[in-house]
Amino acid sequence: MNDQSSLSEPPNVEAAPTEAAAPRWKPLSRIDRRVAGVLIEKAKTTPEQYPMTVNGLVNGCNQKNNRDPQMQLEEADVLESLDRLKGAKAVVEVQGGGRVPKFRHLMYEWLGVDKVELAVMAELLLRGAQTEGELRGRAARMEPIADLAALRTVLDSLRAKRLVIDITPPGRGQIISHALYEPEELERLRSRHHGTAQPAEGEPAVARARSLPAATSAPAQTDGGLAEELRSVRAELADLRRELEALSAIVRRDS
Repeated sequence: MNDQSSLSEPPNVEAAPTEAAAPRWKPLSRIDRRVAGVLIEKAKTTPEQYPMTVNGLVNGCNQKNNRDPQMQLEEADVLESLDRLKGAKAVVEVQGGGRVPKFRHLMYEWLGVDKVELAVMAELLLRGAQTEGELRGRAARMEPIADLAALRTVLDSLRAKRLVIDITPPGRGQIISHALYEPEELERLRSRHHGTAQPAEGEPAVARARSLPAATSAPAQTDGGLAEELRSVRAELADLRRELEALSAIVRRDS
């Protein structure tokens, strides 16, 4: 059954966050996470195509860029996922000007987040665990995130809401992800990334490094920050290049 209250909203405008009841999020299957992530992403990046049809969602879920892992979902997979998400009150079906059902997310209320926090969550839902630098570059295509310091403020807020988890200990190259995994998935994820991060501040290796003269230890910290920023810029440029190619294809097709 369609949600008639949604008809009052323009069909191509993302629903803004409101003062709502307590968040009601819970772990989601990998397909449900992909569908939810696509709805959030498209609402922010291509509002003219939002709310989305089932066909649009299938294409969005199976995109080759900005997705990890790659999926080849069928229409039936997406329809089943939408039924689950509607049951969880994370997605609502709306009827636009035509006869084709369309869907929009309710993730602001469902997660209890603001616009920038939702952009970060969308990237984590679409690509899973990643470093801060990767995440900043990718999420900034949806909402402005000036630098890593700005991202860390957002991440701290999401941690306080228990929506983001640290897969590896704090430190250079730390890997983070969302907290919507099912328990078995989360355990496999932690095992896969075990030992991949650099030691955090306060651990023995760093404690020894901090005992060195400032002139010796400072360049290493600076280099680490530059490397992280470089990875962020490269990720953002790659995403922009793919988006430009897609836009060029649309222009050539319509001309």
